[in-house]
Amino acid sequence: MELTGSQIVAEVLLDHGVDTVFGYPGGTALNIYDELYRYSDKIHHVLTAHEQGACHAADGYARATGKTGVVFSTSGPGATNLVTGIATAYMDSIPLVAITANVPDNLIGRDAFQEVCITGVTMPITKHNFFVNRIEDLEHSLREAFRIANSGRKGPVLVDITKDVTAAKIKFENKAPYPLTPLPTVSEDNILEFVKYINKSEKPVLYIGGGAMASEAWDEVQELMDKADIPAVHTLMATGIMRYDDDKNLGLVGMHGAVAANKAIDQADLIIALGARFSDRVAQDTRKWGRKARKIQIDIDISEIGKNVAVDMSCVGDVKDFLSKALLEINDADHEAWLASCREWKKCEKIVKAKPDNLHPAEILDAVCDLVPEDTYYVTDVGQHQMWSAQYIRHTEPRHFLTSGGLGTMGFGYGAAIGAQFAHPDKQVVHITGDGSFHMNMNEACTAVTNGLPIITVIMDNRVLGMVYQWQNLLYGGRFSNTILERKTDYVKVIEGFGGKGYKATTVEEFRDAMKKALEDRCPVWIDCQIDREERVLPFIPAGKSVDDAIID
Repeated sequence: MELTGSQIVAEVLLDHGVDTVFGYPGGTALNIYDELYRYSDKIHHVLTAHEQGACHAADGYARATGKTGVVFSTSGPGATNLVTGIATAYMDSIPLVAITANVPDNLIGRDAFQEVCITGVTMPITKHNFFVNRIEDLEHSLREAFRIANSGRKGPVLVDITKDVTAAKIKFENKAPYPLTPLPTVSEDNILEFVKYINKSEKPVLYIGGGAMASEAWDEVQELMDKADIPAVHTLMATGIMRYDDDKNLGLVGMHGAVAANKAIDQADLIIALGARFSDRVAQDTRKWGRKARKIQIDIDISEIGKNVAVDMSCVGDVKDFLSKALLEINDADHEAWLASCREWKKCEKIVKAKPDNLHPAEILDAVCDLVPEDTYYVTDVGQHQMWSAQYIRHTEPRHFLTSGGLGTMGFGYGAAIGAQFAHPDKQVVHITGDGSFHMNMNEACTAVTNGLPIITVIMDNRVLGMVYQWQNLLYGGRFSNTILERKTDYVKVIEGFGGKGYKATTVEEFRDAMKKALEDRCPVWIDCQIDREERVLPFIPAGKSVDDAIID
């Protein structure tokens, strides 16, 4: 059959099982959007307030499902507004396809109205991108985009299509998606060497990163922990891969990691990195990090092997594939003495005691966990609230904690929460943010209200840019340069103006009451939680330092 370029875009989406997309229309995208109107019974398009919000929503949808997120925009500023969202997905290896429309081919390079070379702009922050100015190249480029986004180390791909191509016609046939690039081969020698290292170790630790989450290796990770009797630490991107109440789960590792997690890394004789890249937020002083340990790294991306920290053994491969084969060769083990030491370190974690008439972040999160269903999806922005969330939420399910780890994008949360809610309309989504992050993209409240999304937003309102304020307090002699906010925002009135509901809480009792009402309201709700600006995220290892320099109190 003969179809227009715009029809081909829609048909390729259907061939890849896409039924929900996010975006914002504009002049060069009119042909595509006209076709989306015709396909509205098969493809649900979510109109957001801003293209950045749309990109974060597609990202959140992908994180919450493991599927590929799809976002649309027009040319010029519409396309450039996607850049932060694309970079966020790139840094966290999230599969995303961004489809942008550009000016007609005869106007390319002539500084036409709303023309921009978006492929040039996004080249460093995409796995690949395509500029399509011939109808003959369109179908293949779109199918390749989905293949590349999901092969190996996942990530975003952009397809930029000139307006004339969206109107041109060519023959088209529906077909299955292109097969993904085969996984790297895991050899028997790799497995035997891995098992040998484990058998020789007395103090092994699993260091679990986002790659293990991306490969959906949570069952294999758990089996390895139990079979080989090995404790585990996790990065921010792997939060939730283990249950919070597993005694082998030592918690978050790195700059704001748990005492037990960082002590275990420091004292271990073997560190097994599973889909982790030894980032500067984890291995801060690379000379001292894991200084007593041999190191093993399993990663899908060869460029990450030994990039930040030298390793003794490595394997380029998918974590799930590698572990499923390795577990066949690993014998039951007993590291009880080592685990006993780890349990003692866990007892050293700071017990939070709130001041009278003061709302503490730990109390807020404890109350949230008490009141919401166990399978709730938590989405955060970036800052102190993000770290408190990773530390205190009682995580029970993989893919239920969505956060910007690599890029650290303030303003990520609300868009991502919208994506997660569309992905799982029957589940509760709780968005946790700070007043600094929230001001960046709170405009997406109109999207949540228009679509009747029951997202509960918990605002940790301390009237400062909390994380930077904390650093200025501890490391810059208390010189608070542009981190004390003088904003007069009334969050209750703002969300009511958008059409949602709002509450304010200054005590844990008020917060619990507000949270109960929010769960009953079944609409977008904001809860403004007044917390002390002097509350810190602890422990804290300053940048470039080691566990020896940790600030505990």
